Amino acid sequence: MKPYVPLGILSISAFIEKHGFENDVFDSTFSSFHELCEHLRNNQPDVIAIYTNLMTRINVIRIIKFIRSVPELSDSKIILGGPEVRQHATPLLKCGADFIVIGEGEETMLELCTALRDNSPINIIKGIQWKNNNEIVINEERELIKDIDCLPFPNRKNVNLQKYFDVWKNAHGESSISVSTMRGCPYTCKWCSRAVYGMSYRRRSPSLVADEIESLQKNYQFDSIWFVDDVFTINPKWMREFARVIAERQLRIRYEIISRADRLNEEMLTLLAASGCFRIWIGAESGSQKIIDAMDRRVDVNKVREMIRRTRELGMEAGTFIMLGYPGETEEDIHETVNHLIQSNPHHFTITLAYPIRGTELFEETRNDFTYVGEWETSNDRDIDFKRTYPRKYYDYAIRYVVNKVRWKINTQATFVQRMKFLVAYIRGSIGMKITK
Repeated sequence: MKPYVPLGILSISAFIEKHGFENDVFDSTFSSFHELCEHLRNNQPDVIAIYTNLMTRINVIRIIKFIRSVPELSDSKIILGGPEVRQHATPLLKCGADFIVIGEGEETMLELCTALRDNSPINIIKGIQWKNNNEIVINEERELIKDIDCLPFPNRKNVNLQKYFDVWKNAHGESSISVSTMRGCPYTCKWCSRAVYGMSYRRRSPSLVADEIESLQKNYQFDSIWFVDDVFTINPKWMREFARVIAERQLRIRYEIISRADRLNEEMLTLLAASGCFRIWIGAESGSQKIIDAMDRRVDVNKVREMIRRTRELGMEAGTFIMLGYPGETEEDIHETVNHLIQSNPHHFTITLAYPIRGTELFEETRNDFTYVGEWETSNDRDIDFKRTYPRKYYDYAIRYVVNKVRWKINTQATFVQRMKFLVAYIRGSIGMKITK
């Protein structure tokens, strides 16, 4: 129950609107497939552009099939974009899409909409794959936008933000809104997809980010900001200027970020705290340096622990991410992860079972060891399993073991009954690990 608006769609919406194309955003977060179908039937749009990621592809295929089955929509052009389309362009076109937008969508969508309106050539538009009769054509790749300050603020007026705020308030007692200050990530983690922004780093100016925050505070009431950037503190100079602008304009904000331990130090932590940061998510993925190195994370696990602890000492919340089941991980590595979490004592941590996303180094390294790949139309990359150190069932118990042992160790203020529940759960997880391995 922590939904955020689709900033990518809203950015494209604002960009093409700025250049004269009226558009409507159908936000499926608070809707249904039936309502979408009725909306399309009633409006019969010339162009239907759909965001596609790993988790939504199955529903996107369902939407395409509906559109292609309705006579009133026979002239509608279907355009797909998002991180999932680069690796699945051909089957998505064969499924019924007309155009696939590869990479960033703003400039490509503007040129494509212009060409469709004016009946001008499609083959000169960079960044698309498309169908020319029955032939699939791959156009030249589009360069990334160098100066993202040229982009307008996301078109948030095209969705009902109050619905998001209400869900947050009801579930968590406070509301949150998302803001993006950068695009891309220059790091090389093997499991991470770079299908849209590539291995890049492009940043909006601190003053422009402050302008957006001021606009949001003027038009909406919310409690906190979630900066969606992969590594918020990647550039110390930018961070210093951001903190200065926030202070100079006397903006009172409460925000949370993601960063890396090697991009944090005493100065960065102090600037974050002073400018309103209340929570830092610090990537770790494992407590084992061996596994961190296998991931090509390029960070020292001791530095991760130090920054988590220091974040807490400065009065901010610390969160971290853990990934189990990475190739080569042993039970000893899992125990190191447990000890890492106990020693660093973050306020929050999440655990994911490693899975290979198409286009990543992890996918290429494990593709010869796949033990399960589902049907393309009814599964996604999270369903792919590969030969790990232990059987798949082992990791269900391992996740239970890690979560509950850490809770048992660090939640010393919990009631006796709560601590006994943690103890029993982690012992059951440990037994399950022994039985299944």
